[in-house]
Amino acid sequence: MENAKLTLYQLFVLILLFETGSSIVITLGIDANQDAWMTILLGLALGLILFLVYYQLSSYYPNKILTQYAKNIAGPFLGSIIGYLYVIYFMYLAARVLRDFGELLLTFAYSETPLIIINAIMVLTIVYGVSKGIEVMARTGELFFIFLYLLAIVGFFLILFAGLIDINNLKPMFANGIEPIIKVTLKQTMYVPFGEVIVFSMILPYLNHFKKGRKIGLYAISLSGINLALTTVINVAVLGVDVNKRSPFPLLSTIQLIKVAEFLERLDVFFMLALIMGCFFKISIYFYASVVGISDLLKVKEHKKLAFPLGIILILVSMMIATSYPEHIKEGLNFVPLYLHLPMQVILPLFLLVVSFFRNRKKGTKADK
Repeated sequence: MENAKLTLYQLFVLILLFETGSSIVITLGIDANQDAWMTILLGLALGLILFLVYYQLSSYYPNKILTQYAKNIAGPFLGSIIGYLYVIYFMYLAARVLRDFGELLLTFAYSETPLIIINAIMVLTIVYGVSKGIEVMARTGELFFIFLYLLAIVGFFLILFAGLIDINNLKPMFANGIEPIIKVTLKQTMYVPFGEVIVFSMILPYLNHFKKGRKIGLYAISLSGINLALTTVINVAVLGVDVNKRSPFPLLSTIQLIKVAEFLERLDVFFMLALIMGCFFKISIYFYASVVGISDLLKVKEHKKLAFPLGIILILVSMMIATSYPEHIKEGLNFVPLYLHLPMQVILPLFLLVVSFFRNRKKGTKADK
């Protein structure tokens, strides 16, 4: 671990930026049609439970990151395997978000630019930030957080004033019952973005007031869930379900429709900046967790030495994970939740928590004797 300390506010900002990151760009829960926003709120409820699992694990080993305490819990051999699995997992998800970012820029403005060039420019910036450490990243997040939130509020009111919202697009509620909502929640929104907060198991030990981290984490995740649900409501109300399903980036499509007083339009440029910042922080946090994790496993004292070579790998993986954006999305919906998110966000953390619980219980019993 590097010698760094995070304030509670910095943790709040990082979680909020991470959760909304690329999730605000893609379509969440749209398989539930106009009830998509309900899947986000239900996913939020399950995500809060998962965060409590991750936090409890960290509380057993408050000065250790996930790759370190996995070895304490499962033993050096099995613990190291679990650690390497999480490093690969975080790296893969960083590559997926990087692909989302690159495809977004290609769609928006750079259709003639090779995807690898766009991804490489972003990764160079991320490598620089990660090499400076988590504290610098957190301070940068503080600077951008207020700007992003103000932009989101302004955007919401502009959509209202432009008269784009049609409440009828949100009706009827529960058209197909509650079953599709539960199904989509358990297959999608429970994991993305809420279960992804597992990555903060690599950051929680840096907190200067660890005991208060649970409350701050719950607040940040809840606010991000409400923001995402509200964004989905607006997208469906403005575009309708069919357009939301066809659009690769529905929020961008919604913003492009804003026209107020015959002169205030083409505001998508400003919101594009906000989306780039969100993706930057999400990729950075995933990448930081990968770099710090592999540094711990390989016993490299300075994690920044690994940032550049891993950055090259990140670029290559982002290009190789899919031959096209539709294939990338299909893989994210069909393969990733069942074979990656479920074991890495739910099964392994619960296994580690159960073992930790009984081990700490035995220690307490011996101490009492």
